[in-house]
Amino acid sequence: MKFQRCARAACAAVCLAAAPASSAPYTPANDAEVVERLPVASDPALRTVESLRRQLASRPDDPALRLDIGERYFELAMAQGDPRYVGYAMSTISPLEKSAAANTRYWLVRGQLQQYGHDFDGAIASLKRASDLAPDAVDPVAWRAAIYMVQAQYALAAAECDRLAKIAPPLFAQGCTAYVRGTTGQLIPAYDLLSKAVAAEKEVPPGLMLWAQTRLAEMAVRLQRWGDAERHYRIALAQGLTDQFLLGSFADFLIERERPREVPQLLAGWERSDILLLRLAIAGRAAGDPRAADWAAQLRDRFEAAARRGDRLHEQEAARWALELQNDPARALAYAKSNYTQQKEPRDAEMLLRAALAARQPQAAQPALEWLANTGYEDPHLQALAQKLGTAR
Repeated sequence: MKFQRCARAACAAVCLAAAPASSAPYTPANDAEVVERLPVASDPALRTVESLRRQLASRPDDPALRLDIGERYFELAMAQGDPRYVGYAMSTISPLEKSAAANTRYWLVRGQLQQYGHDFDGAIASLKRASDLAPDAVDPVAWRAAIYMVQAQYALAAAECDRLAKIAPPLFAQGCTAYVRGTTGQLIPAYDLLSKAVAAEKEVPPGLMLWAQTRLAEMAVRLQRWGDAERHYRIALAQGLTDQFLLGSFADFLIERERPREVPQLLAGWERSDILLLRLAIAGRAAGDPRAADWAAQLRDRFEAAARRGDRLHEQEAARWALELQNDPARALAYAKSNYTQQKEPRDAEMLLRAALAARQPQAAQPALEWLANTGYEDPHLQALAQKLGTAR
């Protein structure tokens, strides 16, 4: 069960792309502090974690229980994009720092929480500690691959994928390898590798199937195989799991394919997530939805509040908001440049390219242009942006 919960995100840095929601993680002062009354009655996952927290009140010295709670909160943050859960998780496991120093699970959970907050160096150190304690553990290796992908350290990510090939189920390891190859100039072989790997498996855990189909969908988009892309998205959605990254990716597909009217139905009830509220606002404006102005206003309030706090967790989304909804290229470029110092995934590069072009500052896109040239990343859209920037110089 633990493998299934981690598989959908660990290989591909899904958590890192989709984690930020409305604020930086808040860490309560102690276990007794009441931060918010959550709607536990309507959410089985919240009911479970609330039950575990009640048990913790009578068993505060139970390390396994604290780690159970930490894992559950992290899963909620991953699924719903709410960073407050990461703060709750960190507060719950922090008393274990000395007593659980030899506990592999502690270092894994700690590393997951650190990467959510973009403490990538700290996360790598924690995850390496987990592997030192348990060399055959799959999750610490997969999360290191995820972080290296976000940092564009592809040789290090590929090395972690090679380690997975020795200790993980075949589809898990092949998916990791395909993700690296698909980002480094081998798009068609990567798509074929992952497609065959999925087809070869008789029973795939829903979380891993969701991850694999989302990756296939995004590769199919870059190959301009629109029908295949939608088929992969639909299979991923059919797994019945809450996954903010999948919803955001499919919403982007619908927007790009000029089908914005389908987005509000897909994202109904997701206004609490900045990631998805951004898509709602963009699609709503394109479709003439009367709610679009309110969605855009909510985003403005959230991003401006984050800027005042110095919160950098969602600068990529803030850049897109400034560019597409505020018509403020200079502000978009400032966000995109700052974001690119921390995260260098393809979507981060794309945002920097778009903002630099709109702001008529082609030189600002140089880091993304170098990334595009050095990796051989294949995407007609990004190549077109690069060509326009070259002409603008």
